[in-house]
Amino acid sequence: MTIEEQTKDDLIKYRLEQARETIEVVDLLIKNDKLSSAVNRIYYGMFYSLLALALQFNFETSKHQQLIGWFNKDFIRKELIAKEYGRILRDAYESRTSGDYDSFVVFKHSEVLLLFSDMKSFIEQIEIFIRSTNS
Repeated sequence: MTIEEQTKDDLIKYRLEQARETIEVVDLLIKNDKLSSAVNRIYYGMFYSLLALALQFNFETSKHQQLIGWFNKDFIRKELIAKEYGRILRDAYESRTSGDYDSFVVFKHSEVLLLFSDMKSFIEQIEIFIRSTNS
């Protein structure tokens, strides 16, 4: 079945499931002391939930910065979603970018655990918001 054949709701469910599955992957990476990879997946878990939100509101982009900008402009600034979630997303994006592109980046276990906790909260908040707009 192609993407065109999928309904919007199916795609939203798919992206949210990707986000939830990424939580499990991050947990395994942290337990195996693969902290840089965990940071990467933490951001991508949030990104998948943002893709679901974008689908819900018919926003399309393939660019991470555009998606983040849209989220901040349409949800954080308008106070539809608490400001702390904008910070959580920014921190995860900056950590992921640093871990992926900078040299000799070492993440502390406690730092990654905090990012992981924030990730779970972020995904849950996005899921709650999507459900509230479906009612």
